[in-house]
Amino acid sequence: MTTHKRIAVVTGAAGDIGRAIAARLAASHDIIVLVDIDAGALESAVAALGGGAAYVTMVADVTSADSLKSMTDQLEARGKVVTLVNNAGAARAVSLHDTTPEIWRMDSSLNLEAAFLTFRAFERDLKEMQGSVVNIASVNGMAVFGHPAYSAAKAGLIHLTKLIAVEYGKFGIRANAVAPGTVRTQAWEARAEANPNVFEEVKRWYALRRIATTHDVANAVHFLASDQAAAITGVCLPVDCGLTAGQAELAHTFSQSEHY
Repeated sequence: MTTHKRIAVVTGAAGDIGRAIAARLAASHDIIVLVDIDAGALESAVAALGGGAAYVTMVADVTSADSLKSMTDQLEARGKVVTLVNNAGAARAVSLHDTTPEIWRMDSSLNLEAAFLTFRAFERDLKEMQGSVVNIASVNGMAVFGHPAYSAAKAGLIHLTKLIAVEYGKFGIRANAVAPGTVRTQAWEARAEANPNVFEEVKRWYALRRIATTHDVANAVHFLASDQAAAITGVCLPVDCGLTAGQAELAHTFSQSEHY
């Protein structure tokens, strides 16, 4: 019986969350492939991870089927993809008023279509290995928190997760999503510069009175990709310190109870 090296592919891996996910999956996979469009950022990410033979970097445009085909061809001799984490994403305009048709298309392409293209690129391996797909969605895909084009795409990503789970379950493929709330990453730095107290101010809306860390997100991904979640598919797991569960201030207003 041929034993293949187990590969985990993490897109958008040069970012803070992607790097944390790559580090968390390293213990359960033979090779971690860090995918990003920014070669320099990928080098920095691997340096931060400490390097090592387990990490492989690949520069690719996940919105391009041709770019993804080139990547799958390069990986074919290395092993089989058992875990795919669609983490690549970005948010642009903060309101519908500020959203241009171009921004709408760009956000849809990167945050939704890219996950579809990447899944199809690794579909054969995932079938053969009865693999796992984990899509990094957002609480923005569950309620309105700004960035409308990004949010609509993330809502679509949650539904794509269910589509994969239902149609490909017969092959043993599991598909789940993780929906982070506020996480202090590079994407928040501009807001933090504009308002140094933004992270303290936002905590009031979270039941746990804190925001999630990149490690919190990575732990959820690791769990969903592991055998511990063997019977879990088609779910979206919020990693949001209780944001989508409800707000204590609102509950207090509605109930006038001193316990909120």
